[in-house]
Amino acid sequence: MTIHWCGTGLSSAPGLRRLIEAGLPVVVWNRTVEKARDAVGDLTQDIRPYTLEALREALQPGDVAISMLTVEHHVPIAKACLAKGAHFVSSSYISPEMRALDEAFRLKGLVSINECGLDPGIDHLMAHDLVARYRASKAFDARNVLSFVSYCGGVPKIPNPFRYKFSWAPLGVLKALRSPSRSLKNFSELRVQRPWDAITSYDAPLPVPESFEVYPNRDSYPFMEDYRFDPAWPVKDFVRGTIRLNGWAEAWAPVFREIETLEGPAGDARLAEMAAEFVRDNSYAPGEPDRVVLFVSLKAENQGRILFHETWAMDAWGDARGSAMARLVSTPVSFAVESLLAHEIPAGVHPAPHDPKLVTKWLGQVRGLAQYMERIDHTA
Repeated sequence: MTIHWCGTGLSSAPGLRRLIEAGLPVVVWNRTVEKARDAVGDLTQDIRPYTLEALREALQPGDVAISMLTVEHHVPIAKACLAKGAHFVSSSYISPEMRALDEAFRLKGLVSINECGLDPGIDHLMAHDLVARYRASKAFDARNVLSFVSYCGGVPKIPNPFRYKFSWAPLGVLKALRSPSRSLKNFSELRVQRPWDAITSYDAPLPVPESFEVYPNRDSYPFMEDYRFDPAWPVKDFVRGTIRLNGWAEAWAPVFREIETLEGPAGDARLAEMAAEFVRDNSYAPGEPDRVVLFVSLKAENQGRILFHETWAMDAWGDARGSAMARLVSTPVSFAVESLLAHEIPAGVHPAPHDPKLVTKWLGQVRGLAQYMERIDHTA
């Protein structure tokens, strides 16, 4: 069995290094070999130039391929895994094309585990934990009105005028701003074409209270089923969103205005230009700490009385171990590989696990990655 780790970009190194240091057989693939050597050359010399053809040729039955490359690479690598009898791991969202491979993975007894990084990933674990705790609590009643929020974001530890610095691919950040979202607000569907049309304030339950700007992200609705919400439960609010420092919307107003005007291939080209400019002007300096904040909350009410209200709160920042974003994205990916090898993940295409034992185990391991991580009971 060989682990093929593809991609050694900004958010890859800690999880990759963890697997190598554990003594597992890892082959490192990257489009630029020198960059991979910078990341893990002190631990391994088995670094190869990535092409899909070369990876497919190297895959053997029972191997594991991890794609930390950009999103367009995931499905082709997963299909190569199917062809060669190998398993697949990715931190990214499950696309419709990936989900369509579920039956093929199941029939071959192979695993494709996705959404096992930070967001999506750690946020899923926290949500599963809260829902399970609510179901098991004395407060549980199928008639209770539920409110769920999940906000995550990478922000600078030392705020800058732009109120943001790039700890992952800037083009991905900009493309996300062009995506519509769907969430549930006050029992009604909320559709938003652009994030800046739905920015609100969120008071975070940190040891030192802090407020942030937040907005809905993608389509929140499918996650009600993923998080094991009963379809009969009355749900008032359900949103998965992005969190930013206060002042972000004002600082980015010119960016929003330009994005609104971009269309077609010319618009995509301009978006790439903007990404390059932002990397130049708003990247982290060597040793400068980034910061990741994550809050997942579930509240149950009946006739205006709060019966259950718990929040997972996380605050992490870069330190001697490297960036918080890299730790929190890639290290859970290494947990997924370990669980896969231990036969703890069933065949098929899956997101981060909802099995209570794995949720507890992974969250316990995640605690060591953040400077602050607590589950807060607001009714205590």
